[in-house]
Amino acid sequence: MKVLIVGNGGREHAIAWTLAQSQPIEAIYCAPGNGGTASAPKCENLPIAVTAFEAIAAQAQAKAVDLVVVGPEVPLAAGITDYLQAKGITVFGPTQAGAQIEASKAWAKDLMVEAGIPTAASETFTDPEAAIAYIKAQGTPIVVKADGLAAGKGVTVARSEDEAIAAVRDALSGRFGAAGHQVVIEEYLQGQEASVLAVTDGRTIRPLLPAQDHKPIGEGDAGPNTGGMGAYAPTPVVSDAQLKQIQQDILEPAIAALQQRGIDYRGVLYAGLMMTLEDGPKVIEFNCRFGDPETQVVLPLLETPLEEILLACCQQRLGELAPIVWKPQAAACIILAAGGYPDAYKSGYPISGLDTAGETALVFHAGTEAENSQIVTAGGRVLGVTALGATFDAAIAQAYGAVDQIQFTDQYCRRDIGYRVRQPQ
Repeated sequence: MKVLIVGNGGREHAIAWTLAQSQPIEAIYCAPGNGGTASAPKCENLPIAVTAFEAIAAQAQAKAVDLVVVGPEVPLAAGITDYLQAKGITVFGPTQAGAQIEASKAWAKDLMVEAGIPTAASETFTDPEAAIAYIKAQGTPIVVKADGLAAGKGVTVARSEDEAIAAVRDALSGRFGAAGHQVVIEEYLQGQEASVLAVTDGRTIRPLLPAQDHKPIGEGDAGPNTGGMGAYAPTPVVSDAQLKQIQQDILEPAIAALQQRGIDYRGVLYAGLMMTLEDGPKVIEFNCRFGDPETQVVLPLLETPLEEILLACCQQRLGELAPIVWKPQAAACIILAAGGYPDAYKSGYPISGLDTAGETALVFHAGTEAENSQIVTAGGRVLGVTALGATFDAAIAQAYGAVDQIQFTDQYCRRDIGYRVRQPQ
């Protein structure tokens, strides 16, 4: 079996690594891939942009791939699945219509209200003065979100009125381009966040292991949001009983609402949740793809061959698949970022210690490139270092031990990933 993975981040490297563990997988093509996938087992990088649909289709046909897996949200929102399906290519990932669930927060909010899915109360605005009046009426803390895709950086949890007003003006003035043409302003929910990635064939939906991401750049969850600075799974924040509740009250109603809109959604439906103390799980956002860095802790715990799950979704037979099997372990991922991220940062720095770190952990490349025989930095989030252990303490300690073997100029990581499940020393 041959697979083509669209994307170049840590999520895509984790997908490639997981698929490579399976004997039926003969070849994996990564478009465009990164410095890690360039030399990974069974992998070959293809120098193609994620939005170059014609070139991706041509390579998929020329290399006779059996499955295309789309990693990032941008090509999904631009309609890559529709384009490839029209050419008879099997694709894991929703159509452009389905990808609206991430591409427009206002559209997703309407869907949730229509389906009776628990979520934060909100209003959508294009006029900054109307938005500011709403903020003054509601009070703070309050959450301001750019409507469209902003690489995980379009959300502000405003603690003060001035901060909320600045976020509105920032978004509507064009900081996020078309993504900020309108803003969604919603109530601040209290509790712990959790991520439940679920796979679906458009009729059946099955949750994967719940994970917990760490969005803010600073320790103790301080500072601006990023694409994610680390994660662990399975998070005890979501109990087995709560996972069943999420299935019943969130995941299944979402798929039913998509069906009612005539959308055949096959791929990942990612529910970003707030586990509130009083009202249980509420949806903060839906995403239309595997989470990053959650994928780097969920997939290494997977026992069921990944390609079996992906094909079952594409072929609309997920309901016939045996229950998904997981390793009885914990996983932790630490993101190594470039200094300055999520704002301005520099790239092109050589990275050392990767082989040593790889002896005790899985090192998933995100923002890297291969220059001759040297791996160099090429993004804000550079590497995801994942370790498995019998306990969270063991997994976290092993991940940080591997992190300490890696060096590049201006590297940064949070030193408190998993702090909610760490045992006091």
